[in-house]
Amino acid sequence: MSETWNLHQLADEIINGRRLTREDDLQQFITCDLDTLCEEADRIRAALCGSKVDLCTIINGKAGRCSEDCKFCAQSAHNHSNCDVYSFLDKEVILAEAKANQAEGVDRFSIVTAARTLKGDDFEKAIEAFRLLHEECELDLCASMGLLSREQLQRLFDCGVTSYHENIETSKRNFPNICTTHTYEDKIETIRTAQEVGLCVCSGGIIGMGETWEDRIDMAISLAELGILSIPINALMPISGTPLENLPQLTEDDILRTVAFFRFINPTANVRLAAGRGLCEGDGQRAFCSGASATITGNMLTTSGSTIASDRRMLTSLGREVVTEYGDAKTNCGGH
Repeated sequence: MSETWNLHQLADEIINGRRLTREDDLQQFITCDLDTLCEEADRIRAALCGSKVDLCTIINGKAGRCSEDCKFCAQSAHNHSNCDVYSFLDKEVILAEAKANQAEGVDRFSIVTAARTLKGDDFEKAIEAFRLLHEECELDLCASMGLLSREQLQRLFDCGVTSYHENIETSKRNFPNICTTHTYEDKIETIRTAQEVGLCVCSGGIIGMGETWEDRIDMAISLAELGILSIPINALMPISGTPLENLPQLTEDDILRTVAFFRFINPTANVRLAAGRGLCEGDGQRAFCSGASATITGNMLTTSGSTIASDRRMLTSLGREVVTEYGDAKTNCGGH
């Protein structure tokens, strides 16, 4: 479309079933009035997602010495950060963390690992840990373990994992500028295979890595085309020792604009605030009023200063719902 959008009318159309595609003039999101964009994005969120905020926590199950050269990552063996390095955690340690998170009212719990793919004894330890979590906890379970095979993804699904996390990170065009040891297509293949075995896929990316606004829009529309139900948006927090350490931090307005147009393009997904919330006043209060419907929370994020309790207080003050109903009819990623 070439005419200038009326954002209120466009939001009405999206609430009533319209979906934006690559054929639409999506560049209007870059220049339209920010306050109006955020207001209408949140109206879409309220109409199609409701007031419940989906809360996810993570534990780093295996850290450091990753073979991949992702320029943003402290855990890459190619970079020179001072990150922790340890082998796969004992399943009882993981269970204790999960139970503590469940007691504080989170919706799901994810084990993440630093590696191109988890394999061998480490993968078997992950399966044992997830079986124990499935038996002992009510939490929805998520895994983030790299470029797994179909057989591995099926085994995760069979032992009680409901969601798989695999970020596309950025646009297809920009991806080679961020990583060269695996491809954008590798990630798409893993996402589609995870969906085929029955896992709900959580996939998003990082903004502030030197990409253009067009790259951010491309990432949003690519996720819509993949049918992703949970979309984490990370704002880069430059880490010393990584190739991106000297990039300027994003402004809050840049983050809000991104969150808002992700909501317009992915109206029924959980748009999930992740790393970089600290760049926004009040740990993202305005972002939760600009279309965000979910967040990663807890004490395991290296770039977050919030806690589960502080997030619940903040969200409650905004009139959002944080009471967890385990075993309800929600989809696995908390999408709508």
